[in-house]
Amino acid sequence: MAQPVSQRDRTALDRFSTPTREWFRSAFAEPTPAQVQAWEATADGASVLVSAPTGSGKTLAAFLAALDRLLRAPAPADRTTRTRVLYVSPLKALAYDVDRNLRAPLTGIRQVAARLGIDLAAVNVGMRTGDTPADQRRRLVSAPPDILITTPESLFLLLTSRARQMLAGVETVIIDEVHAVAGSKRGAHLAVTLERLEVLVADQREGRPLQRVGLSATQRPIEEVARFLAGGVVDEAEGAWRQRAVQIVDVGASKRLDVEIIVPVEDMGRLGEVLEEPPSGPAAGGGELRRSIWPAVHPRILDLIEAHRSTIVFANSRRLAERLCARLNELAAQRHGDDGAPVPDIARAHHGSVSREQRVDIESALKEGRLRCVVATSSLELGIDMGAVDLVIQVESPGSVASGMQRVGRAGHQVGAPSTGKVFPKFRGDLVECAVVVRRMYDGDIEQTRYPRNALDVLAQQVVAMAAMDQWSVDALWQTVRRAAGFAELTRAQLDGVLDMLSGRYPSDEFAELRPRINWDRVSDTITGRSSAQRLAVTSGGTIPDRGLYGVFIVGDGASRRVGELDEEMVYETRVGETFTLGSSTWRINEITRDQVLVTPAPGEPGQIPFWHGDALGRPVEVGRAVGSFVREVGELHGTKAVERLTSRYGLDSLAAANLVQYLAEQQEATGALPTDRTIVVERFRDEIGDWRVCLLSPFGDRVHAPWALAIQARARERLGVDVQTMHADDGIVVRLPEVEDAALPDLVAETMLIDPADIEDLVVGQLADSALFAARFRECAARALLLPKRRPGGRTPLWQQRQKAADLLAVASRYGSFPILLEAYRECLRDVFDLPALIEVLGGLRSRTIRVAQVETPTASPFSSSLLFDYIASYMYEGDAPLAERRATALSLDRQLLAELLGSEELRELIDPEALADLEVQLQRLSPERQARDADSVHDLLREIGDLRGDEVAARSVASAEQTAEWLAGLERMRRVYRLRIAGEERWGAAEDAARFRDGLGVPPPVGLPQAFLEPVNRPLVDLVARYARTHGPFLIGDVAARLALPPDAVDLALAELSTHGRVVAGEFRPGGTRREWCDAEVLRRLRRRSLAVLRKEVEPVEPAALGRFLGPWQGVGSSSIGVDRTLEVIEQLQALPVPASALERDVLAARIRDYTPAWLDQLSSAGEVVWIGRGPLGADDGRVALYLRDQAPVLAPEPSEPAIQPWFSDRHQALLEHLKARGASFWPGLYAAAGGGDETVVSHALWDLVWAGVVTNDTLAPLRALFAAGRGAHR
Repeated sequence: MAQPVSQRDRTALDRFSTPTREWFRSAFAEPTPAQVQAWEATADGASVLVSAPTGSGKTLAAFLAALDRLLRAPAPADRTTRTRVLYVSPLKALAYDVDRNLRAPLTGIRQVAARLGIDLAAVNVGMRTGDTPADQRRRLVSAPPDILITTPESLFLLLTSRARQMLAGVETVIIDEVHAVAGSKRGAHLAVTLERLEVLVADQREGRPLQRVGLSATQRPIEEVARFLAGGVVDEAEGAWRQRAVQIVDVGASKRLDVEIIVPVEDMGRLGEVLEEPPSGPAAGGGELRRSIWPAVHPRILDLIEAHRSTIVFANSRRLAERLCARLNELAAQRHGDDGAPVPDIARAHHGSVSREQRVDIESALKEGRLRCVVATSSLELGIDMGAVDLVIQVESPGSVASGMQRVGRAGHQVGAPSTGKVFPKFRGDLVECAVVVRRMYDGDIEQTRYPRNALDVLAQQVVAMAAMDQWSVDALWQTVRRAAGFAELTRAQLDGVLDMLSGRYPSDEFAELRPRINWDRVSDTITGRSSAQRLAVTSGGTIPDRGLYGVFIVGDGASRRVGELDEEMVYETRVGETFTLGSSTWRINEITRDQVLVTPAPGEPGQIPFWHGDALGRPVEVGRAVGSFVREVGELHGTKAVERLTSRYGLDSLAAANLVQYLAEQQEATGALPTDRTIVVERFRDEIGDWRVCLLSPFGDRVHAPWALAIQARARERLGVDVQTMHADDGIVVRLPEVEDAALPDLVAETMLIDPADIEDLVVGQLADSALFAARFRECAARALLLPKRRPGGRTPLWQQRQKAADLLAVASRYGSFPILLEAYRECLRDVFDLPALIEVLGGLRSRTIRVAQVETPTASPFSSSLLFDYIASYMYEGDAPLAERRATALSLDRQLLAELLGSEELRELIDPEALADLEVQLQRLSPERQARDADSVHDLLREIGDLRGDEVAARSVASAEQTAEWLAGLERMRRVYRLRIAGEERWGAAEDAARFRDGLGVPPPVGLPQAFLEPVNRPLVDLVARYARTHGPFLIGDVAARLALPPDAVDLALAELSTHGRVVAGEFRPGGTRREWCDAEVLRRLRRRSLAVLRKEVEPVEPAALGRFLGPWQGVGSSSIGVDRTLEVIEQLQALPVPASALERDVLAARIRDYTPAWLDQLSSAGEVVWIGRGPLGADDGRVALYLRDQAPVLAPEPSEPAIQPWFSDRHQALLEHLKARGASFWPGLYAAAGGGDETVVSHALWDLVWAGVVTNDTLAPLRALFAAGRGAHR
């Protein structure tokens, strides 16, 4: 029979010692249900998963039993077993929060014990995160704490260092906010780390598993998360996986919520309308002013902040958080700054790019009441105790129910307190999702959590870390890794593939630059780490993608210099002397170094708002179905019934409800149907240039629409023979179709979009490899697998370099379908990013007609399509994984064939410097001191990279003596890593990985005893051997290869011809002093050319005028057949800094280089900020010279303008215009006219043009220039 709560409470507390029991009763009225049930499990040492709403006292539910045990038991005599409780937090801020919160119970229990005369053991708490200083880390090792608070990444680092011995006595592991990591690769990484910890403590605990305590406020299905938390054991005989025991405590009751959706404007449908433009003058032509929701949102948010004691405003991006914070502080200063005294900031920004010191200061200020508001991203979403927060404001939909509950749960964080939230949608489509998410928050209907399965990149990283610390048998390694739930289904073949990759055995010498991370002795089936393995795992470990962010530091020395971090592309677009806002403070840039932005405070000055690029998963399909059901439900209601339903059930205020009803009514009127869970609307209309745009309107979310869009691209290519542009978002897909017959369009749409569910996976897989998504995911997977390590520990690796290296690796890996990271990138896209099962279900519904399709043609985009089109335009600002500017550098590289035709092939020999060639060949052959072998492992690498070598050739490439080198070779031979072979009558050494290649390509029999893995047949073995020779030599003759490999010249010629068709080798006359046609590896030739140019630049001789004449026309692109914005940018990059008459710039210069040139292409680049123009002197009254520049290169290429004040024409009017622009920045004509004192507009216009031609004033488009010389008919040639 169930006990009364009070009786059950007493029973729960009776498990604890008297001091603990008395302290709790004096501090709290009664335990919460979560605490009562958790203590029943944890007090006996069992593992438990506690699922309870925010503010349920989960911290004490997890810790109290462990604290009580530590206080009652004396500390172990062995220092290495002192740490018995390990707390793992997904956020450093949460770790610091728990560290502070543990001090109260520890102090309180000690005081009660002292009063009762009871002796308790001393309990110390330590913390180890990425922010912990080195001296504190050393103290943790020398004097381990009883309780260690850490993060998943820091725990991984501890276990991959000698400091791991301090964890040998751990008994209990507490994982807070377990749902925040379970569904990601960070969770997969943590799960393996915990299994490594199990191995470490196994002897101390005599085989008993660790007690694992998981805490979370939001999780479903709870059994999935429990499986992730507990892990399992693998039956050694049968190999079956069995989950460890874990008790689930599901309190179930959702926290009391009071959430309202607020829309502060009457008609959201008018947002985005062009406002009436101000009067324009010669300098006008700036962007259109459009109606925005923000002027209504900001004051309303400020009213709410001032009406409450403590508020958190959540935004979905760091940029929006900074922007909101800046505007709220401006408004507050306007309201309360009448007396001229400075007004303290009412809000500060808190996000991951603000330094830890500043975040801690912001959190403390809010808790202590010194700060009224914090504007945060997900950095404050998890269970951080923010004190007496009584209101949470969410700007735009939180995206998921779980996130919404976590965020609103920050308000009323105390036990039993309700959580009050206000949600402000940004646009009408956002309003629909907000309504659905809020209703599901009330219902506790959170999204499902699913942990990743068999993440091979995480496996590779953990294997390197494990091998760096110990020798492992592969079977023991396999069993250990499989105990983690995410790897329970890992096969031995999958593990072997990863070990092949890490040990350097992959079926092509093209992978030779990927140095082995481990040694795999296949005879004993054991692995050990290479000498660099530990350093590599420690410096490049973790799962969070590296975006190459710049650290921002205050100029000078001392502590607390770090301000935060900025996105790499933001820094590239910023100049020294500019100001920006970060963490609600303004900073001036003093210097930009390789890794840092050095700043000084600039209080009171305006600053630009930074931007950061980031990835966010789309709408979960559960929410998508709910959105569809909601639209259908509300669409069937009318007028006041719909408004009443929305206000009473969905938490909308009256304006929000009216806007939503109007939105659905307008869509119904435009298309005759609404996109719901039972209807997909396919809307088509013509765009501005007459092409068809087709919008597939669907509520199912981006994880469904993204793969669907890829399949549509594939089908359209099959049907039309051309590539079509697509864009996908949470609310549908946009497709731009080329000109097709109107009558055929409905059938074409049906064929390309309504795809058979059985075909979808093949279509998506076939299309995925060429997508930007796949390139980005492959780069991240390769970095996690330690294939793209950081070059400088602690240093910044530019994102463009990461992209370049990843692209090179992908180009090679894509030829081998079994390459583990290629497989992992596919798995991640198809299972973690996309929701293919949901898409198949939707397509099945379309096929069975349980979901109907409504095709409609409209004259213009409907309301639902309009928001999709905005995303469509934005998505083409960047194409591919690399930014536009990076692709330009590749596109503009010199055409070697064109150069050879123009100068004559003989002159190519003159481009090659003999000394540069000799130095490069020494390096390629690893004869230079810095590249010589230093141990047995590097001798093995030498043979893998260079190929077969005689003993004396190996010794020549070693820093050791010939005797020592011979010993290394003998040891490697015993381990079956190298073997002896005979080629061309000589005894040589070869790497075991090449045995099949030598056998199949040269007929050299392998020795007995080599592992079978090295004897599998090789594709094109002779081509591989010739390619390796080319890659390790300078320009060579066919006879050189034939002699080295004992091959007939014809066979070498055929292999080189095949390599040439793939662009891997080139033929020509390269070697200085040579007389015959040679071959050279393409990359070697590029390196040789770079080195030669560096030597020859100072000695370059002019060519004949005729050769120059033949060269200049094609080099300048005159008569080019290329068109479009991309070609326009290429030409501008060539013409940078050249002064050209404005009247001739487009008509004569650009039109000659760009086929069918149109000014709109240049306008697109200038309005996007990629191109700027600067005046370079007047030409009469109606024309002048201008020079074009790429924005990021203008500071280097543009000449420093002379001081206008010293010019004879400079007047007070010029001074007034300059001062206005310096103070206000970009300005429209009316503001400039007023600043100049008014009067005759012509006089003011002339003064402004004086400043333009002086190079100190410009415009963000070329419209004023065109207007000027069109009016004066300027025609300077």
